[in-house]
Amino acid sequence: MNPRLQVEHTVTELVTDVNLPLAMLLVGMGIPLSQIPDIRSLFQLEDRHGDSPIDFLTAKRGPPKCHVIAARITAENPDAGFRPTSGQIFELNFRVSPHVWGYFSVFGRGAVHEFADSQFGHIFSRGGSRESARKHLILALKELTLYGQIRTTTQYLIKMLELEDYKTNAVRAMRAV
Repeated sequence: MNPRLQVEHTVTELVTDVNLPLAMLLVGMGIPLSQIPDIRSLFQLEDRHGDSPIDFLTAKRGPPKCHVIAARITAENPDAGFRPTSGQIFELNFRVSPHVWGYFSVFGRGAVHEFADSQFGHIFSRGGSRESARKHLILALKELTLYGQIRTTTQYLIKMLELEDYKTNAVRAMRAV
């Protein structure tokens, strides 16, 4: 069992409408999982704030709310085997939309340190279909502007998302684009 909350928990939250950090905190405080409102909604129980037990082995979950694709924005050079890069960032501009959300650990006039993790951002796109989420993510990546001394995987991610194998969900293992 892995009790840590992964950085991709946002994907699960968008697909299920369950606030995972809150649910973990409530369970840690001793509140039964069956009494957490988001969990009750996930299992389509009429009384979101009820306390009736849930048989998690037989209960039917609601359908996914949407399709979500996440992209890690890293300071890596795809042309050099994804070797990490470091340096000053002069400008970083990301536009949030109703279908795209993201966060970055650096800002304009910041830097990616040579001893830091190369991931400095995350972008999440959602849509009514996988194709819609894919298109929203491509647009967000194309509109992401970053000027500085680092290389990023942004263009590589765009090329990957535009591959026919990716479009048709036929990717089994990633190869160099």
